[in-house]
This record gives sequence, C-alpha cells and structure tokens, in this order.
Amino acid sequence: MEHYGGAGHSSEIIKKLTDKGTLIGIDKDEEALMASRRKLEKYKNVIYIHNNHDKIKEILNTLHIKEVDGILLDLGISSYQIDEKERGFSYMADANLDMRMDKNQELTAWQVVNEYKEETIADILFNYGEEKFSRAIARNIVLSRKKASIDTTKQLVEIIEKSIPGFAKTKNSHPAKKTFQAIRIEVNNEIRPLEKTVKDCIESLKSGGRLCIITFHSLEDRAVKKAFIESEGKCTCLPDLPYCVCNKKKLGEIITKKPIIPTEKEKKENPRSKGAKLRIFEKR
Repeated sequence: MEHYGGAGHSSEIIKKLTDKGTLIGIDKDEEALMASRRKLEKYKNVIYIHNNHDKIKEILNTLHIKEVDGILLDLGISSYQIDEKERGFSYMADANLDMRMDKNQELTAWQVVNEYKEETIADILFNYGEEKFSRAIARNIVLSRKKASIDTTKQLVEIIEKSIPGFAKTKNSHPAKKTFQAIRIEVNNEIRPLEKTVKDCIESLKSGGRLCIITFHSLEDRAVKKAFIESEGKCTCLPDLPYCVCNKKKLGEIITKKPIIPTEKEKKENPRSKGAKLRIFEKR
C-alpha cells in the first residue's frame, strides 16, 4: 500500500494522488479539512487529520505507518483563508484581529498587537515581514493602544499607513502587507519549527520517496533551502584532513537546484501564485 502525506490546499495535485494508495491530508484549519472532504468526497482512500505538519512523525506513528511514498507541503496561508474576511487575515477588509489558522489555539493577532512589548512587536515585523519601518509601526501601535485597545484589522491598517512615510508607499504593494504577514506568522508559529519539520518529513519517506514543498515568501523559502542543503549532508571538513570529522549524514539529494516558479500564463490566471516556489528533495 502506498501512502502520501499532504498538507495545505493543492487540490488538483491531491486529486491525482488519490488514484492509488492512501492520501493523508493534514491541516491545522478544520474548515480547510471540511472543504477538502467536499472536494474529495468520491475518494474513500483519504485520511483527514486535524493537526500541524510539524507533528508528521507523531501523526504517522499514531496511524501505524512507518514510511510514506511522498509528501507535499503547501505552506503559508490559503486563498480560502484570505477570502474568509471575518478571520482577520486580510488587510483589505474590516474584521476582528484574529489570524488563527487553528481556531482552537489561544494566541490571536489581538494579543500580539495589544499585549506584546513594543520591542518584541518591532522585531516580529522586521524579522517576519522584512518591514523597514518596523520601529515606527510598533511605536505607534503602543501609543494607540494606550488610548484604547486595537480590535480590528481596519484600526491596525490605519496605524500602519500613518507610520510609513509617503515616499515609501507604492501602487504595487499595500503598506500593511508586510505587517500582516509578520503578525500572521507569529500567531501561527510558521517559521521557527520549519527546518526541523522538513528534516522530519525527509526521514518519514521511503527510499526514493520525494518531499515537495511550495513556499510563498522568502522566509519560508530560505528555511526550506537551508534544511535541504543540510539534509544532502555534504562534507564541510577542510580538504587536507585525511578523513571526515564533521559527521554529516546524507539523507538524499536536492532534485531542484533552482526552485520551480509559475509561468507567466499561470501568474495571469492566478495572481496569488506570483511568489510561489517549488523545491523537491529525494530520499536516498
């Protein structure tokens, strides 16, 4: 029996995988799982797991599955989550500050904005959003919440817009885009465990199995690239040493030396695919 692990919302790819074997669909978002059930209702060989792909080894162990034939990680936020305006992911609609992929977790965007220290907020915006004006935005967030709590996405957007100077604003990018990305990543802990998750996925593959990862921003892509390089296990010892002392373990090889990106046709058909990058690793 072949087993395929899937996370995210790449429904067309997933439909192809269900032709044989068993598909294991993992998602933190219960609504996303319900949507997948509807799309794949005619397939009886799909197992739906409400959990995080960071727990891949634990999940497979619970299912009594030692190894799988392939894994697809579709990282980041989905179009479905963005379009559900009341969930607070979008800076284009007014909603409560939430941004949780898993509605059962306690931490929300409201807590990050209203309870985190100014310095911590600034660091999050800079590290996770690469926001140049992170200090100014964090300072204005703290000044604003002293008067009254910041409860909605609209309130937060207004603070961000006042914090960024006019010369730095462009027509091609909303001024709140980077801040919203950063807060979302913090709320859902998307980056910190990623490198370990990649290695856990590789170790969960059968020999010859492949791990395919789709990323949508540079932070994710850098973490995946780093984990792939480390998993290739290339020796880092000095060339004049008689034998290897770095003990690098080779788990397999990178199939995509450069990431696969959408074609111009794909970008026109789906503008949200513009930042997508696909990297593939094959276990030895």
